[in-house]
Amino acid sequence: MQMPESSQPPEIRRRRFRTIPIRMLVPNLITLLAICAGLTAIRLSTEGRMELAVAAIVFAAVLDGVDGRIARMIKGQSKFGAELDSLADFVNFGVAPGLILYFWQLHDLNNVGWIASMVFAIAGSLRLARFNATMDDPDKPAFAANFFTGMPAPLGAITVMLPVYLSFLDVPMPPAVITTAYVLVIAFLMVSRLPVFSGKAVNMRVPRELVLLISATVVLFVALLIGYPWHMLSIISIAYLVSLPFGWRSYRDQERALAARTAANEPVKAEETPPASDDRPMPLP
Repeated sequence: MQMPESSQPPEIRRRRFRTIPIRMLVPNLITLLAICAGLTAIRLSTEGRMELAVAAIVFAAVLDGVDGRIARMIKGQSKFGAELDSLADFVNFGVAPGLILYFWQLHDLNNVGWIASMVFAIAGSLRLARFNATMDDPDKPAFAANFFTGMPAPLGAITVMLPVYLSFLDVPMPPAVITTAYVLVIAFLMVSRLPVFSGKAVNMRVPRELVLLISATVVLFVALLIGYPWHMLSIISIAYLVSLPFGWRSYRDQERALAARTAANEPVKAEETPPASDDRPMPLP
């Protein structure tokens, strides 16, 4: 006679798993696809197929920009997905670009080139750890939500490979020492306290009369990126580096404006606050 399930010992009870909605899996699958792209980029770089390796990193960066937005659109955010995304960023935008640069040229400097590659990968991990630790900092001013602290890891990975893009355009390869110094500078910008535009303040609603224009612009950009990838990536990297001082200046101006408003409001608050003696009962006559 079969025992009822409630009377069976715990070790032989059938384990029941909680079902998970499909919308929770979609962002994680995109993140896993990005990890596959980053790992494939490492393999391609060891085989000397640098153009495909760089293309895999760019593809991973596109997926990284898509998965978070899709998760918010379909309400598929989860703590597991956030942790997986951080691990993917470390592989795709820290380890993979560092190895690509090492196999491309930095190996000419032997240990020095390897150290530069490791420094870049470590800077990427520190950048991601700081981002996760300060994401919910209550002491941040409101305007700080529009800025990243330090260069983001995906853009750092795209920018650090600028010498590789230029070499694909038949630009003479710089000396390995120059490339190493450039890699270390990008690594420093990633872990620095430099305020960088995040783009979060951009209004996601588009006026009806601009829909066709924006759609045509996006299609043109994608077509140029596919047809002239190394030209476009070089332009994007240089333009981004040029924009960094403007982000710092905007942050400084907003910080000063906030400090001025706070200083102006302090005397008013002091006058509006009743003195402690007013809380005591009036003496009887």
